[in-house]
Amino acid sequence: MGHPAPAAERESVTDKIVARIEGRTGRISLNRPKALHALDLDMVRGMTEALRNWQHDQAVKLILIDHHEGRGFCAGGDVVTIAKSAEGHGAAGQAFFFQEYRMNHLMYTYPKRGVVFMDGIVMGGGVGISCPCKYRIATERTLFAMPETSIGLFPDVGGGRYLSRLRGRIAQFLGLTGARLDGAECVALGLATHYIPSDRLEDVKRQLIEVPEHVEMILRKASVEPPPARIVQNYAIIDRCFASDRLEDIIAALEADGSDWAQKELKTLRTKSPTACKVSLRLLVESPMQFHFLDEMRLEYGIVVRMFRHPDFAEGVRALLIDKDNAPRWNPATPESVTDAMIDRIFEPLPEGQAWTPLGADA
Repeated sequence: MGHPAPAAERESVTDKIVARIEGRTGRISLNRPKALHALDLDMVRGMTEALRNWQHDQAVKLILIDHHEGRGFCAGGDVVTIAKSAEGHGAAGQAFFFQEYRMNHLMYTYPKRGVVFMDGIVMGGGVGISCPCKYRIATERTLFAMPETSIGLFPDVGGGRYLSRLRGRIAQFLGLTGARLDGAECVALGLATHYIPSDRLEDVKRQLIEVPEHVEMILRKASVEPPPARIVQNYAIIDRCFASDRLEDIIAALEADGSDWAQKELKTLRTKSPTACKVSLRLLVESPMQFHFLDEMRLEYGIVVRMFRHPDFAEGVRALLIDKDNAPRWNPATPESVTDAMIDRIFEPLPEGQAWTPLGADA
């Protein structure tokens, strides 16, 4: 356990991730550039295996997560495959979410410090593998979002916990609209811990691999003051317009505001799945009451099992990612048509034999 493994055992390479020990650092690089490193079940299993192998290895002092070439760090989960699964019996989709949430929980409870390089697109599942890390590096290329309501889902992979801890009503704004944040905004909101120019990253990674014990000093020396965060000037209007936990009230507040900003966000909100928006708002009420991250994962898994079989998911993926006509036909089509009873059913706990469990629970 405490000795480096032979070279042949130290590197795990698939088509889609590269996991290896470099120096005293365990490094996982996402390697699916044509899909913006979107996660599929093989990638989730590969990452989970690597993290479990390094968990008690005394030679590994730090975990480093980044990506190979391309614009993305990670654009989310491979929802096209999952949507196609949902059209049949849904087993592939259910397996993906079950294992992804196990990986998210493993990362959240991991005993070793992690550094993630959020350089490029960080959305959905990419947020799920970024936010558990102690050190989260943003750059001038960072583009962070939880855009799930566009495809009939909700900010999952722990999004309920991460968003609900943000100041004011930022969580409701981000969760409903899928608004995109740049690197400076991520730092301002605490979603990133450091802002480092992208041209410094390779040198930073080299230093972390050489002396992982000095991670805080290395990151501090490489960091620069980020540009002004644009979202800061909108804190007051966000808090005012997104003050309610009722979707209809938020829409009414945006309509009444009349500013260009409010009208832009209203137009955006009207394109989202009403069911997904109401589920997201309920989640942001429920998540702060989940004492452990395990409880959060169990809650979110129960919701996602129902949501990915809801007609809005397949329709959202069709409109946004397959046909790309950006004209989803939501069902129900209006917020008023989505009743509290519908949302209550989505939030009912799964039967014990179907509920989510963490790694090791079925050993």
